[in-house]
Amino acid sequence: MTLPHPIPADLVELIARRFQLLAEPTRIRLVDRLRDGEASVQELADELEMSQQNVSKHLVLLADGGVLARRKEATHVYYRVADGGVLALCEQVCGSLEQQLRGFAALVEEFAVTQPGRSLR
Repeated sequence: MTLPHPIPADLVELIARRFQLLAEPTRIRLVDRLRDGEASVQELADELEMSQQNVSKHLVLLADGGVLARRKEATHVYYRVADGGVLALCEQVCGSLEQQLRGFAALVEEFAVTQPGRSLR
């Protein structure tokens, strides 16, 4: 899908909300874990070594934002990724960051070769 240009104001607002929702490290960790498949709140809390209350709070926000889906089974609530586009976005950002880091590493290596004994500070 190609975005219209300029992006309509109502769409800009939706895009900003999605980025705000994902701009929290705990939520990224949760989405990353759920790439492996559905999990309960307690399973996620145990795996991420976080309190069940904290995990639950973030999961509710992600589900309400349409990123995750949930189902209830007896006393347990299970979450899964509902929007595969979020996973694609994370992959794209990760690839971009990896490329940037490689570029920085190459610059540092070049500096070390051309300026032996000098500090980057």
